Amino acid sequence: MSKINHFLLEYKYLSIIIAIITNGQIKREAKMGLISSKGLFKKALKEKYAVGAFNVNNMEIIQGITEAVKEEKAPLILQFSAGARKYAKHIYLMHLVQAAIEDIGIDVVLHLDHGEDFEICKACVDGGFTSVMVDASKKPFQENVRITKQVADYAHSKGVVVEAELGRLKGIEDAVSVSEKEAILVNPDEVEEFIKRTNCDSLAIAIGTSHGAYKFKGEPKLYFDRLEEVQKRVPDYPLVLHGASSVLQDYVKICNEHGGKLPGAKGVPEEMISKAAKMNICKVNIDTDLRLAMTATIRKEFDENPSNFDPRKYLGPAREAIKQVVKHKLHILGCAGKA
Repeated sequence: MSKINHFLLEYKYLSIIIAIITNGQIKREAKMGLISSKGLFKKALKEKYAVGAFNVNNMEIIQGITEAVKEEKAPLILQFSAGARKYAKHIYLMHLVQAAIEDIGIDVVLHLDHGEDFEICKACVDGGFTSVMVDASKKPFQENVRITKQVADYAHSKGVVVEAELGRLKGIEDAVSVSEKEAILVNPDEVEEFIKRTNCDSLAIAIGTSHGAYKFKGEPKLYFDRLEEVQKRVPDYPLVLHGASSVLQDYVKICNEHGGKLPGAKGVPEEMISKAAKMNICKVNIDTDLRLAMTATIRKEFDENPSNFDPRKYLGPAREAIKQVVKHKLHILGCAGKA
């Protein structure tokens, strides 16, 4: 065989191999990974739903969340508070998230929840997060602007998006502690100036939600007039709702029946969350409902099976409870099927 014919034969075989690959006869899974929230929020604004942002503290919680999201085909934001980061350590959390991405095959926005200063936001940006929240809402307006801009300038230089907060949500959750007297609803007159001066990518606004399991003493109330006024000022801008767990009463009851003490715990009615999600609320934070589901399930197991000392026997059911709560929440937010 001449060199020319040999070359042509090799070229023919190479062409066949390329054709097989490009025609999809040899398939590989598309690489999934950590993503920005920008595209998610743009789609949510257009189609009038909100993306669930679920707080994570350990492996079982992240497994319950990601399995639910995969089954419901929903977009996902996983978020860690400073307290969670301190509890589980940054390196463990990062590997847990990567394991979930590889196991479940989904894209994830990895978000810092309530970063109180530039240093922790910088550490998370440098440590692989794709989104950070700087919460300087307890500071005077000008100081909030200064700190938020400092974080936004640094984060944007690294391709990371920034969430900020205006107004102060009452309640206690991890490092967040705001008394009822300190709580302040968002001032719509400040929103445009704040966004322009800080260049933040999304904004959490205080409209009556609250951190923790005790959100309301009387009838639950969200100030939708404030939300509507903010929307008028920034009509195509993604807004965020913190402290939006519903404090699911089934789990409150289970907790109390099995040794817990949560009398009068009350959250945000789900119809209010659904209404906000159809407006400019693109991200809804959920933490307390996950804690309640996990704690109630574990308390029930301990009470009914006191001889059990195998963590898998109570953490497994707790993980399943979290999964079911997340699946339910995805439908309340309207983001099921929107991945």
